[in-house]
Amino acid sequence: MLADVASTTPDEIWCLGDVVGYGASPNECCERVRALGGLVLCGNHDLGVLGRLDLATFSGDAAAAAAWTRGTLDAQHRAWLASLSPAATRSGVELFHASPRDPVWDYVLSEQAAAESLRLTSEPLVLVGHSHVALALAEAGDGVEGGIAPDGTAISLGGARCLLNPGSVGQPRDGDPHAAWLQVDFGADRAVFRRVPYDVEGAQAAIRAAGLPDALADRLARGI
Repeated sequence: MLADVASTTPDEIWCLGDVVGYGASPNECCERVRALGGLVLCGNHDLGVLGRLDLATFSGDAAAAAAWTRGTLDAQHRAWLASLSPAATRSGVELFHASPRDPVWDYVLSEQAAAESLRLTSEPLVLVGHSHVALALAEAGDGVEGGIAPDGTAISLGGARCLLNPGSVGQPRDGDPHAAWLQVDFGADRAVFRRVPYDVEGAQAAIRAAGLPDALADRLARGI
């Protein structure tokens, strides 16, 4: 995924959170994301690993993975995650791990949730994560229009205000197991959803070798 990103020569890379939490390489993920030098948000899984959220509020497999990660994460990476926020801004953009309604926990998976999120913000572009589903929604009259954004979907940024979710690099849940990312090009006034193949079998083997729940490995092949 990062090789695909690099091919576009980006000015800055933005990560919407959950650097750790499900996979078997939390320290390596932190090192790689920190080295990018861009904007990084913290997500609910990051906060769960840090002990700032009660793991009883997570699903069973997610809680087990977070507990394992707590015992695996190096102190330097723990301190770095602790320095992050679940929301941020850039020129013309508001970014949230989850949504402006609740930057940590809220899922934007309906037109109503997207419309409310746009009403609570003011910049032309709103970016959200958390759901692991690539989405593209835009203001239309009193509501919004749009939906799931498959590979290659291009969105105009020169008109109506938009709410976009780039999807998930490591655990997409829209039925496409390829790593998901979003290219935002303000010069061209457009955003393009991109998908990249990665070593799913290697990630699955690492999850199983770490003793993490099998379901976390199985789902990677199906994108759910």
